[in-house]
Amino acid sequence: MKTILKSNLAKAAVALLIAGTPVLVQAQHVTVGEKLQNMRAADKSGINVFEAPKEETSFDGMIFNIGAGFTQGYQSLKHENDRSGGIPLYHMSPGFNNASANLTYDAVLADGIRLNLTTYLSARHHNETWVKAGYLQFDKLPFKGQFWDDLMKFTTIKIGHMEVNYGDAHFRRSDGGSTIYNPFVENYIMDAFATEIGAEIYLHGNNGFFGMVGATGGTIRGTIDSTNSQIAAAPAGISKMPSFLGKLGFDKQIDEDLRVRLSASIYHNNAVAAAGNTLYGGDRTGSNYFMVMEPAYTSAAAPVISNGAVIPGTTRTAASYSTNAFSGRFDPGFKRKITAAQLNGFIKYTGLEVFGTYEIAKGRAYDEPSKRDANQYAIDGVYRFGSNENLFVGARYNAIKADVAAGGGIAVQNDVKIDRTSFAAGWFLTSNIMVKGEYVTQKYKDFDANDIRHGGKFDGFVIQAVIGF
Repeated sequence: MKTILKSNLAKAAVALLIAGTPVLVQAQHVTVGEKLQNMRAADKSGINVFEAPKEETSFDGMIFNIGAGFTQGYQSLKHENDRSGGIPLYHMSPGFNNASANLTYDAVLADGIRLNLTTYLSARHHNETWVKAGYLQFDKLPFKGQFWDDLMKFTTIKIGHMEVNYGDAHFRRSDGGSTIYNPFVENYIMDAFATEIGAEIYLHGNNGFFGMVGATGGTIRGTIDSTNSQIAAAPAGISKMPSFLGKLGFDKQIDEDLRVRLSASIYHNNAVAAAGNTLYGGDRTGSNYFMVMEPAYTSAAAPVISNGAVIPGTTRTAASYSTNAFSGRFDPGFKRKITAAQLNGFIKYTGLEVFGTYEIAKGRAYDEPSKRDANQYAIDGVYRFGSNENLFVGARYNAIKADVAAGGGIAVQNDVKIDRTSFAAGWFLTSNIMVKGEYVTQKYKDFDANDIRHGGKFDGFVIQAVIGF
């Protein structure tokens, strides 16, 4: 890991010198770990911040800031299933996981105009340096006139290749090396997260009300393909369409002790082209539960010819952290059509915070004749205490019920279920350094007897050391 990390840090340094030199030369100030205007802080002060704040700004020259997130985990999990025969589960033992690291660049280019670029230096799914996203955020526009000044007093515009703002759960998830916002170790079972090219417009109303509308290309990467004909499973001649998303909500500090937030989000795409939609499979970093419920190897027939006769055989390819990167999660596989809605509620009273999610999604893949359903709900409670709430304990329950697509000789399975119970505790040594641990139990129900998840279960604990600035 040290070799990988050093290599990636070297790459990042070279990339910064090449791509960032013009910005650095023009910048009046270069900072590290600084919260710039209209930006969510990357340390403890960024916890329970959702959309970036709308603030009064001034401009004294260009500012360039470097931030980072690092997470090192230790895992002691065990898993089992009830499937008879077939490929066994991956053989695990307690040990350290490979560390994850993110590198973030932010720059104030002009009054109310901020640039963000986030890079995954090292992650489970992508061990090499990989750009997550980059966007421009406008809280002011460089146009003269009272109309533009008045408009931008309550408007924010984001444009670029960015994390789409569907739901509120993605503001509390772990993202590669950036895990400081998440009081637990892992994200939801059905992890709604995607980066797409597009734009979002935010309206900040009085008395805590807000709204957002957005449109994207609908895929994790840009494409000029006109149809899905390049995908073997996709019928030729199907045109791609953009994704549309929206959010309405209320977020207000009622008094000194009580804060209330409610929001409703929707995401829709009627025909995705090229690489398909990745709303529930867009994470390029991977799960924080390494290799749970994964097969020990993949098996494929490799016939051998002997004396003119064909003798069936088997080749085995060992499972790996990168190819089996999303352990413990469930992707419904809505690559072709998808409509998803998420309702979220958040209440914080002194040190106690409660966050809930109810989500419904419907869609299908390219080769499916009809849509399937996938529903999820989650509730967690976290109590923060001690000096400046530097200690916390928490509990979460997360469950899904979904229809599983046909594949691998298995027919469509209706109403399979997965549920997870987690207990967590953590300690902020400083605003940038945190240690947290979680005990988790996850169970799989009503999966086909030939599915490796049939009667599946895993439990145990994971401890993580986290740095964010």
